[in-house]
Amino acid sequence: MALVPCQVLRAAILLSYCSILCNYKAIDMPAHQTYGGSWKFLTFIDLVIQAVFFGICVLTDLSSLLTRGNDSQEQERQLRKLISLRDWMMAVLAFPVGVFVVTMFWSIYIYDRELVYPKLLDNFIPAWLNHGMHTTVLPFVLIEMRTTHHQYPSRSCGLAAVCTFAVGYILWVCWIHHVTGVWVYPLLEHLSPGVKIIFFAAVTVIINIFYLVGEVLNNYIWDTQK
Repeated sequence: MALVPCQVLRAAILLSYCSILCNYKAIDMPAHQTYGGSWKFLTFIDLVIQAVFFGICVLTDLSSLLTRGNDSQEQERQLRKLISLRDWMMAVLAFPVGVFVVTMFWSIYIYDRELVYPKLLDNFIPAWLNHGMHTTVLPFVLIEMRTTHHQYPSRSCGLAAVCTFAVGYILWVCWIHHVTGVWVYPLLEHLSPGVKIIFFAAVTVIINIFYLVGEVLNNYIWDTQK
């Protein structure tokens, strides 16, 4: 796909994420006023990750255009660093976390929405914003994977980074419960301590699987094996 259409596409996706974040933060929900604020929800963290990632993509495109035809080795070195950061974020955060949020949210929502997205939230969050947070993330990240080849880190380093993120968020959720006595997600209220440990372990495994799926899909699309 041509460079200029890709630039426009990434810029449009970035603007859409900025709009979603601004509209979400403007909502006067009680949950936003409690300990942890919006940062206790993985959906919000994922939105920030996606916005930062596509911001880096747009910055990379602009830098690439500005350095085209320029023989400056320093600028070329800085551009390579930017591309490396973009690829790392795609591999470790944007794809696995984005896919995890979409698949887990809608799987639990279909089973019993009260466990993850109570009907009460319909009074605060319009349907279009809900889909912006929990649906469009998947096609956006797939579009990016299809339009640009991303260099994945070594598998051990990539999986270690994904595990660090997953465990860090789980500890953050447990800390919030320790401070407030309330679990971030209603689902956790129904699980015994032993089942919670199994659930957290399964979540960590699933997000690592999504990392591997992203790596395989990236290689398949761009045929890096050849």
